[in-house]
Formats: sequence, structure tokens, C-alpha cells
Amino acid sequence: MFFKSLLLLFLAVLPAAAFELPSNSSQCVVGISDGWDSSNVTLTFYEKSGGAWKPVGDSWKARLGKSGLVWGKGLSPVPNGAVTKKEGDNRSPAGVFSIGGAWGYDSTVRKSPSQFYQKVTSRDLWVEDSASPQYNQHILLDHEPATAWEKKQQMKQDDDAHALKLFIAHNAPPNAVPNAGSSIFFHIWRGGGTKPTAGCTTMEKPKLQWVISRIDPARHPLYVLLPVADYQKYKAAWKLP
Repeated sequence: MFFKSLLLLFLAVLPAAAFELPSNSSQCVVGISDGWDSSNVTLTFYEKSGGAWKPVGDSWKARLGKSGLVWGKGLSPVPNGAVTKKEGDNRSPAGVFSIGGAWGYDSTVRKSPSQFYQKVTSRDLWVEDSASPQYNQHILLDHEPATAWEKKQQMKQDDDAHALKLFIAHNAPPNAVPNAGSSIFFHIWRGGGTKPTAGCTTMEKPKLQWVISRIDPARHPLYVLLPVADYQKYKAAWKLP
């Protein structure tokens, strides 16, 4: 059901000049980095009112993949000839992505009533195996993980950074491409923000909790992640905040 809902948010791939943010989207997290090889990013939450995007609250610092960014597979088109996200490249996917669906270790979180939330147990898996037909999907086992493969895909880890997550729909089902990158989330940062990620976007826990409490699936929330030069390049044509 969760991924069927996400499917409705995807657009056909269009030439870069023709793409713009979906008109029915009225919430957007914008991430701007200094460049393609930077693992630091500044995030700003926007909402659309009266046809105009307006920031909600102050901007805040977050972290990206330790090798920086690379074009991802989301709503926005990829420039001709551009390098794209690959599994294990330690880069965060750049572009425009739907966001939604939260997972965490607690039984409840502050959220919109319509926002999907799954309490993570030892039986929750997220498949990062490119050879699996369930690549980049959530699986709920009807038994405790028994095989080495099942244990490797477990979402619940001995790591507070994974205690709360919000899904970023990069390379999302049902159109997930093998080896194009998986398990991309907003989650809690490590070391008070001193450590980069393997491709996710991380931030302090209170700010992530605030984002999850704020977003509303009915408003078709988005994540725009770009280096500053590319953000300025596409801002007008894509109707970015």
C-alpha cells in the first residue's frame, strides 16, 4: 500500500527544460550543498501558500554522503551524459524526490494522521541486495530472521542513528533499477553532525522529529537536493522554492 501510494507521485521522465515541480505539491525540503563533492548541506522547509513558496522556520545544517552527491533516480530528469547513483558509491542522490513513510524504534511518533509509520522490529528488513527482486523494498517477515541474507537486511540495528527514519523515494519500487542505489532516508546524524553518511541525509533528532510531524502526504511533500550552482541553474525552469 505504501509503495502504491508513492507510485502515484512519480512523473514521466521529461526533458530538463520541460520539468517543473508537481503543481499539487505544497511542502518541500530543500537541501543545498556547496558542490558535488561536499558532504555538508543546508536544509530549509518550505510550504506553498497563495501560489508562492515560503520558508517555515530557520534553515539548519545536515550531512550527506561522505563522497558528496550524484544524480539520483526520482521525479526530475537526469542531464544527458551525467553520472548517476550506484549502490555503495557513498554519494547522496541529487534531484527532486517524493518523501514520506516513516520507520522507527518507538511505538508512536508525532505525525500527520495519514502519514505511514512502522515500528521497526527484528522482523523488518530493507533489501539492499541488487540481485533480489525485492531490491530497495521494505519486507516484514513472519518469522525471526534465520538466514545470513535475512540478518544482513535487518532495519533494526544497534545504532541510535537508525532509531527514526523518513523515506526519500530515490530509485523507488516498482521501478527500482538494480545497483542504482537503495535505502535512502532522512535519519539521525552521528557524532553531533561530525560524521558523513553512506548516501542518506542526516540531521539532529529534534529537527527530524519536527520534519516528520510537519509533513502531510496530502500535500505531496518533496525533497530537492542540489549543489548551489545547479539549484540556481534549474530554479526558474523547475519552479523551485
